[in-house]
Amino acid sequence: MKSFNFFILFILLCTSNLFAQLSETKISGYAQGTTYHINYIDPLHRNFENDIADLLFRFDASLSTYVPTSVISRVNANDKHVHIDSLFIVCFKKAKEVWLQTKGAFDPTVYPIVNAWGFGPGKKQFLDSALVDSMLHFVDFNLIQLKGNKILKKDKRVTLDFNAFAQGYSVDVVAQFLKSKGVQSFLVEIGGEVLASGKKIDGSLWTVGIEQPYDNKEGHNDVKAIASMHNLAMATSGNYRRYTEINGLKYAHHIDPHTGYPTQNNLLSASVFATDCISADAYATGLLVMGLEKAKTFLQQHTELQAYLIYSDEQGQFQVYQTPALQYILTETE
Repeated sequence: MKSFNFFILFILLCTSNLFAQLSETKISGYAQGTTYHINYIDPLHRNFENDIADLLFRFDASLSTYVPTSVISRVNANDKHVHIDSLFIVCFKKAKEVWLQTKGAFDPTVYPIVNAWGFGPGKKQFLDSALVDSMLHFVDFNLIQLKGNKILKKDKRVTLDFNAFAQGYSVDVVAQFLKSKGVQSFLVEIGGEVLASGKKIDGSLWTVGIEQPYDNKEGHNDVKAIASMHNLAMATSGNYRRYTEINGLKYAHHIDPHTGYPTQNNLLSASVFATDCISADAYATGLLVMGLEKAKTFLQQHTELQAYLIYSDEQGQFQVYQTPALQYILTETE
């Protein structure tokens, strides 16, 4: 009995000593036109700040439409000598999957119209119905294919924009890097898209907030709900952060690929939970374009996704629709 008690005491002492040695490393920076914050627990106390900065730099070199020499920019410019890398291939395949599942509500070939509305690196144009209709002729993911490491276009005017889910994918890439180094507990946040793995030092879950969708180009809005995250990713797509004003009217940055115009519906934000952040980010965009009723139907058919939708009712008041499983991880603040 004494030896057994000694064994228990030894285990407790070792566990307490390990717990005392653990510390949380925090890294923050700027990439992809936004900020990032990464918290992780590494028993070896390594600092991966430079590695992660380099990783995100290489990510932009592949997928940023704001970098003229990036892989995606060269694809858009019909550069015959561009080398398609693994980052681009993952994004292309995911985009094709989500495009099919959402019946075209998510479509990265809408890029030229996104530019024309002033939401990309290109010059904002004066748009009328005739110009929009003409541009819609080369907005169709059927017009572009990936074969091996080559891009084939049926129309050279077809261009791609992965910005609708690239930040989500960058979260996954950083998470994969941390896991490759043996780090199992972390919270990665880039531009508001997050992935949580493991738990914090005290054994509690990582928590993230979902904002109220007030029109606001600067700063943070009030928190509407708090999610307790465990081995889960979340991405929010909303019409309240990025918009443009034309003749006194506000136009959201989400373009409906079927019409060529900014989305016009009462769905203000869509927060999607999935096992990977690229899926959460892409489907959040697709749901926002669909609008509330189509989004609800879609979620009923795709139970692998969970979502928290904030919409405006006929009186202009905020209302919420959430999928059933979120009751276990979400707490509303009011």
